[in-house]
Amino acid sequence: MTARITTAIILAGGRSSRMAGPEKAFCRLAGRTMIDIVAARLAPQVERVVINANGDPGRFAALGLPVIADAGDSFEGPLAGVLAGLVWARATGNTGSHIVTVPVDSPFLPGNLVARLAVAGAGGVAVAASLGRLHPVIAAWPIEAAGAIAAHLAAGRARGVGAFMSRLPRTVVAFDMTAGYDPFINVNTPDELAAAEALATSLAGGSAGGAS
Repeated sequence: MTARITTAIILAGGRSSRMAGPEKAFCRLAGRTMIDIVAARLAPQVERVVINANGDPGRFAALGLPVIADAGDSFEGPLAGVLAGLVWARATGNTGSHIVTVPVDSPFLPGNLVARLAVAGAGGVAVAASLGRLHPVIAAWPIEAAGAIAAHLAAGRARGVGAFMSRLPRTVVAFDMTAGYDPFINVNTPDELAAAEALATSLAGGSAGGAS
């Protein structure tokens, strides 16, 4: 049985403290903002792409996508963003069994990300991995997990996504480097942005997001 995934949530609710400049979502890579690149990678894979971000949602208006905040603009970390996405999906009549979450700072996401997570996710959470490392915020989450996450955060437990995820039935989906690079590269600092720019310009067509 395969999970049905119709909604993807871009987690952009962090403070971008290590970038020492613009908000990560609006850092430019190969002439485009990172959030535009990530949204474009997800759009062919799902019916709805949604941004999770705190503060003024108007700054994302040009993308034409729904913007949802953590409860109370809490900046409680990505787990609160996962919860916001699950609550929003359920409240808006989500037709799928799961949602997919990805961070805004991973501009080289695979084009088959959602399909592969869906195959593995029917029994619970499906989490992406590469080079032997888990990427807990790149995952398919069952809609029914919202209650457990809300209770976990309300109890003041550790807010890390990985720590919470270990409490749920979980399947790891390993992605390889067939394109010659890790498809889950994170861009958190100016140096990492420069490295991502070099990679983006080296790919066919000179644009980010060639992984599959």
